[in-house]
Amino acid sequence: MQNKYILFFDEITMKDLPSVGGKNASLGEMINQLKQESINVPMGFALTAFSYWAFIEHNNLKNKIEFLLERRKNKKTSLKVTGKAIRKLILRGKFPKEIEDEIKKAYLKLSKIYNLKNVDVAIRSSATAEDLPTASFAGQLESFLNVKTFRNVLKKCIHCYASLFTDRAIIYREEKGFEHLKVALSVGIQKMIRSDLAGSGVIFTLDTESGFRNVIQITAAFGLGENVVQGIVNPDEYITFKPLLLDESKIPILQKKLGKKEKKMIYMPNGTRNILTTLKEKNSFVLTNEEILRLSRWALLIEKLYQKPMDIEWAKDGLSNQLFIVQARPETVQALKTKEHYSSYKIPCPGKIITTGLAIGEAISHAKAQIIKSIKDIDKFIDGSILVTTTTSPDWVPIMKKASGIITDLGGRTSHAAIVSRELSVPAIVGTSNATTKIKNGQKITISCAEGEEGRVYDGLIEFEKEEIDLKKLPKIKTEIMINIASPEGAFHWWHLPIKGIGLARMEFIINNIIKVHPMALFHFDKIKSAKTKQTISKLTKGYLDKKDYFIDNLSRSLAKIAASVYPNPTIVRLSDFKTNEYFNLIGGDEFEFKEENPMLGFRGASRYYNKRYIDGFKLECLAIKKARELLGLDNIVIMVPFCRTIQEADKVLKVLSDNSLKRGEKNLEIYVMAEIPSNIILAKEFSKRFDGFSIGSNDLTQLILGIDRDSKELSEIFDENNEAIKISIESLIKDAHAMNTKVGICGQAPSDKLDFAKFLVEKGIDTISLNPDSVIKVINYLSKIEKNS
Repeated sequence: MQNKYILFFDEITMKDLPSVGGKNASLGEMINQLKQESINVPMGFALTAFSYWAFIEHNNLKNKIEFLLERRKNKKTSLKVTGKAIRKLILRGKFPKEIEDEIKKAYLKLSKIYNLKNVDVAIRSSATAEDLPTASFAGQLESFLNVKTFRNVLKKCIHCYASLFTDRAIIYREEKGFEHLKVALSVGIQKMIRSDLAGSGVIFTLDTESGFRNVIQITAAFGLGENVVQGIVNPDEYITFKPLLLDESKIPILQKKLGKKEKKMIYMPNGTRNILTTLKEKNSFVLTNEEILRLSRWALLIEKLYQKPMDIEWAKDGLSNQLFIVQARPETVQALKTKEHYSSYKIPCPGKIITTGLAIGEAISHAKAQIIKSIKDIDKFIDGSILVTTTTSPDWVPIMKKASGIITDLGGRTSHAAIVSRELSVPAIVGTSNATTKIKNGQKITISCAEGEEGRVYDGLIEFEKEEIDLKKLPKIKTEIMINIASPEGAFHWWHLPIKGIGLARMEFIINNIIKVHPMALFHFDKIKSAKTKQTISKLTKGYLDKKDYFIDNLSRSLAKIAASVYPNPTIVRLSDFKTNEYFNLIGGDEFEFKEENPMLGFRGASRYYNKRYIDGFKLECLAIKKARELLGLDNIVIMVPFCRTIQEADKVLKVLSDNSLKRGEKNLEIYVMAEIPSNIILAKEFSKRFDGFSIGSNDLTQLILGIDRDSKELSEIFDENNEAIKISIESLIKDAHAMNTKVGICGQAPSDKLDFAKFLVEKGIDTISLNPDSVIKVINYLSKIEKNS
């Protein structure tokens, strides 16, 4: 080591971690190893651990600190008194002249590198035990932004030293088993990026809630990054798909979610402050598609360098419009979990929803709510309560550990509340915007993070089920198991399961819950008569010059996200199968639908796709699927045609698909048909000539063979898929389809609920069984016994 007190980042590698800490070692490693990849990392220098120990020795602090810590250990003084006394000692200290001169020399050199008289720098603490795979030290130590002049740099470096003995840092070290006087502090002095004039945020190289490794998560807000890290704003969220990132012909952005971005942190003379964002900023994405992909590709390279999932901070310079990586550390929660074990939670009977936000974790908890808005009141917290607050900071950690759940008004997936709750394995819902006003102090509530990305707060103590699953003990079976998925938000939750794809992705859920607008109302927006409907649609489609693009973007990304969860295994997407009454209830639907006496047997499924009443709406479905497969790159999407009554209708639908550049066999496109009408069974060989596979819809098939309204309570006792007529039909379908080399699966409810029906399907040679996700383990265990005995 050339200089034991100060090292510039380009002199540092991960081998220097004991002397410069995780943050600085990582910055040096990236600068040295990723130069050829054109990843921008701001230059700076580090005060090594030698500088810290020299400072402690120069000011005769070691014995004094030991004495104060010993008094606390013997319960002669409190944590608060001890921490304050140690910090006061350190803040009175001064650097030895030799080190002070070297800091001055390094600061002037950095200023010269950036052609500035007094370069603006960020000063960050980097503990020598920090950012190890087993400890994150998230937010435990101090950082200072926009520091200028040599004297201010000296002052803030000493403040960093003092932060090693904040109350929260003392507790954290004790809990993690680090000895106080064996943990030194390195300080990183790094050129500030003018993200106050642009934006900044955080990147994780996995899904932070499920641990799914094939995606990259990016959060973004305007201004300096502190607001995102501390959870003071609800940021934009972007998700990209790793396996396709290096294919320049694809744009694998699976999600773009607009955040409220209420504030932004900007420069002040030798400091920072928060101001409100403008309406335009609130309604604009921080990053362009090109920037999202560039950051994602950088993150992929950084993860490859470290060979582990990473937690990365980025910033965009508003002067040069360049992107920069300003920090990188190992992800310390999901990376340490094994995919062989996980817990599955379920609420059989959900109740009244009070508020919603971003789900952190995948657990459920219930208890009394305790609203605490100020750090001054944390001593009042009752152990086991659900903490409800505006936002959290490191000072809140002592009570966060005692909470059975956490709910915040502000913050995103990379906020302090989110990071700490993951590490503590405490379910949290962040970014609700209104929890502290909607929830009453002492109210009994249930917090659910087990229903996808949206976390829900229910009124009352709702019963829930928890299942501990050990995937290593699951038997291997011959029958291929797939799952049925409706919501893209929940798709990543099930990546651990030993499945061969998605047997049914329901387009209706996406249209109803995410898009919300009738496709024809978007295609023919100018023909809508109701001013109120036009206003509602305009609000929903804000930012889209062409309303059709709103539908195409949202549907394509939602389908791609579902398909990404099982890639490269197939995802069978059923084209829209609303009935007229369900289409009518969509926004604008009343102007494009008509009343039917029996919608279940009326204008639904295949009959809509070539009919002038809906063909333009169907075109949007086709464009969305084409975009998901070809531009986003998820070509494992398989199309499935529902409720196709006749061979002639099949030909018409296939022609419309082909006219919209979705031709069977081109670009590896497969097209399936639902087997849910007796004609599909009777004419199975003819349908086989036109489709690559069948998927049995057991509900409709039972309804139409037995002549029973599946929703009839009076007839529910005789609505049974185990009826011989149903079984004979399915056996006939499998036999005829296999004779034509056509695959047969089932996506209906029956095998999820009735194990004996699943047994029948296996005995008749079905190719795949698609189940509700929470039935997979049960059915696999059952079928393994059947296969052994067959």
